[in-house]
Amino acid sequence: MRAAAVQLNSTDDKDRNLATADRLTRAAAAEGAELVVLPEKFNLLTGEGGMRAGAEPLDGPALTWAGDAARELSIDLVAGSIAERRSGRERVSNTSVHFGPDGEIQAVYRKIHMFDVVVEGVEYRESATEERGEEIVLSEARGVPLGLSVCYDLRFPELYRILAVRGARAIAVPAAFTRPTGLAHWDLLVRARAVENQAFVVAAGQVGWWLPGRETFGASMIVDPWGDVLARAPDARAGAEETFVCADLDLARQDEIRERLPSLAGRVDEAYRWPTPAPA
Repeated sequence: MRAAAVQLNSTDDKDRNLATADRLTRAAAAEGAELVVLPEKFNLLTGEGGMRAGAEPLDGPALTWAGDAARELSIDLVAGSIAERRSGRERVSNTSVHFGPDGEIQAVYRKIHMFDVVVEGVEYRESATEERGEEIVLSEARGVPLGLSVCYDLRFPELYRILAVRGARAIAVPAAFTRPTGLAHWDLLVRARAVENQAFVVAAGQVGWWLPGRETFGASMIVDPWGDVLARAPDARAGAEETFVCADLDLARQDEIRERLPSLAGRVDEAYRWPTPAPA
């Protein structure tokens, strides 16, 4: 299966963001991509108030476009994530949706881990406006089990191990890593999740400035189960560039890696005891 990771510089201009996502998704499909992954908050990336005001339901304009594009191009499309508005809920969800080639929703994943951190003096507090998800979600793209995750999830290996144990052979990571954390950890974390779970990771990132003082890192990448980087887009050090990268996911090579170095099969479930309560 050929996969693509689309890199955007989304802002508060929804029309412009969707137009760019459409252009790059079509370009990736024209290069043979059967699975396309968009970045986190691909349709709108702005401050907390703007995200809440711009939130959409699953049948809103952003995901309606995604379903139509998947159907027209006959691709599996992971529509990065959007700020999802749900009836009766005060806070929005950070929601990733996988559409199949028929344009229908295959799976919906709501980001579990909230980005509540301080990075170089800048505070991010997602939990102030976002509600965390509660379900780990495994989908399927053209017969390939596909795990869903979003951005900050990348720092929680438990999530990815569960996806792998449930059968994931590829994992989508729509993201909007900050420039400082991206410089320090992005490549390391993406490759680690691929190696430890012997899975392909398709990580699509935001790049460039989206608010004064807030810059995303980019470096959208596709990594194989051995940790080899099959494709990598420029990061913020090379300037903000909206683009996409493609690579073939060699499932036979994955089978060989898992057979010759059977770390997943070598797990000893009865030896693992989770501390209760688990101290931070």
